[in-house]
Amino acid sequence: MRFATIIVAVVMAGSALPAMAGNKSVYNGGFELTSLKQSSQISDYFAGPGVVDGWTTSGYNMLFTPGTATTTGALTQYGPGLTLHGPANGSANGFVDSPTGGNFLAADGAYIVGPIQQTITGLKAGEKFTVAFDWAAAQQNGFDGATSEQWRVSLGEQTISTAVYANENHGFSGWMHEKFVFTATGGSQILSFLAVGTPEGRPPFSLLDGVSGQGATVPEPATWAMLLAGFGVVGIAARRRRTFVTN
Repeated sequence: MRFATIIVAVVMAGSALPAMAGNKSVYNGGFELTSLKQSSQISDYFAGPGVVDGWTTSGYNMLFTPGTATTTGALTQYGPGLTLHGPANGSANGFVDSPTGGNFLAADGAYIVGPIQQTITGLKAGEKFTVAFDWAAAQQNGFDGATSEQWRVSLGEQTISTAVYANENHGFSGWMHEKFVFTATGGSQILSFLAVGTPEGRPPFSLLDGVSGQGATVPEPATWAMLLAGFGVVGIAARRRRTFVTN
């Protein structure tokens, strides 16, 4: 009976695990929640802040709905029809929409450059925060020449960059998967994606989709204390039980 009581105590200690800290995730990482009815530039000053739920941007960045990136294109501050090179408009580069399906973002890395960002809350200083995403390199249709593309991803003041992709004329990289691990320095920090490309005048576009973020599940100090106390009690009980059997 006494041993059963001990087991119950340990189970109760383990039940405190849901109180683990930092279990936060990126909101609307697939960019499906939006007030837009068509592919469009999403800069705050053009389409209005928050047109893609949870995200803001001041850059020359687009949201493409499925099947439109190389066909009808996006509405921009310069008019409709911004498209990317692909088979639908004469470039046999193998362009395909995002592997996760649905909407995806495309950011010009050399013109009116501005990050796409959202605020992550509920973090703790020293906590690890893992960000995963899919990305690709492309070029705006109607322009010629080799380009380069990459993403610079930041959480607060810490920045990790993808490799620079050297894109051939009218090229497309295919979709690539990345996973970066950051260390939080405060409870609320901005997660941002900044497209960086060259050269200006041959619009290099970095594409983005499937963003996810997860804070490390580190038990609170009180939880650790309960667990250690429980394991200690079990150890004592086990020793006493062995002594009893021996005697």
